[in-house]
Amino acid sequence: MDLRQLRALVTVAEVGSVTRAAELLHLVQPAVTRQIRSLEDELGVALFRRTRHGMEVTSEGAIVVARARRALNELEWARSEVRPTPQAVTGVVRVGLLESTTDLLAEPLVSALTRDHPGIDLRLSTAYSGHLRQWLDEGALDVSLLYNLDNTPQLNGHLLLHESLWAVAPAADGLSPKQPVAFSTAADHPLVLPTSGHALRMLIDDAAARTGAEMTISVQTNSMQAQKQLVLAGHGWTILPGVGVADDVAKGVLSAAPLCEPDVTRAIVVAAPRTTRIPPAMEAVARELIRQVLAAVADGRWPIDESQPVTPPLAPLDAGALGLSSPDPRAF
Repeated sequence: MDLRQLRALVTVAEVGSVTRAAELLHLVQPAVTRQIRSLEDELGVALFRRTRHGMEVTSEGAIVVARARRALNELEWARSEVRPTPQAVTGVVRVGLLESTTDLLAEPLVSALTRDHPGIDLRLSTAYSGHLRQWLDEGALDVSLLYNLDNTPQLNGHLLLHESLWAVAPAADGLSPKQPVAFSTAADHPLVLPTSGHALRMLIDDAAARTGAEMTISVQTNSMQAQKQLVLAGHGWTILPGVGVADDVAKGVLSAAPLCEPDVTRAIVVAAPRTTRIPPAMEAVARELIRQVLAAVADGRWPIDESQPVTPPLAPLDAGALGLSSPDPRAF
């Protein structure tokens, strides 16, 4: 097993095509095919299924891909840290942002790191918490925002804040951030909601069960942007984190109010894979990410649950600094 095989394996898994992987690796297609077959022969298992849609990773292949990705990442970290660049923080850092925070955090984070640490190769991914959590577990991300993270053997997390979910309606409905709306009131309207099984939907379903409210669901979608567009088009109200609609409310595009009776909240956490040490580039990115979150809270761009404290910035990060003090986020 050598590095060329591991790079071929990971690249084919990511793009789903030997031809495309060969282009990215600047190799001819037969060379990539040989590397994959050699690795399969060595391990004694099939790593891919060849289908008309491309190369699909087998269950055994997924295990090897995850380990290979981690090994390649560690080597990339080592290369960047020993490269002779005095006083410079360098390296590739892959950071995940919750979809609801992208408009708020992506540009300020990139601008600050470009200004202060131009040697960092920042790679941003945006998704829902479940996908980001999976990518952290698989080693495809180095640091990410998540919500309601419990303690795991794979991940360390640091609680930043609690935020409320808001009822979101057309501007003409006149909801106000200063006047919370009972969950039962929101449930009286047709609702545009995330699909069943989505982590945000689970919070909403739990609130409905606690209140006994019967929801009429007009549309289900996995896109926050689609939820807002469907509300604007008159398909009903929706329920979203305040951070995802604060700008729309400020512009008068939508109206929104925090939910109450019961309060529906989630804990926002910055998380990273457990490791014996955190490279300087990863520390710099994690610290700047935390700074941007807290700055957004301080100037009111990120609405929070004001009954809960906001966690101050971390001291210099180490393997334990991101550890959760409790496995249950409701205990914070």
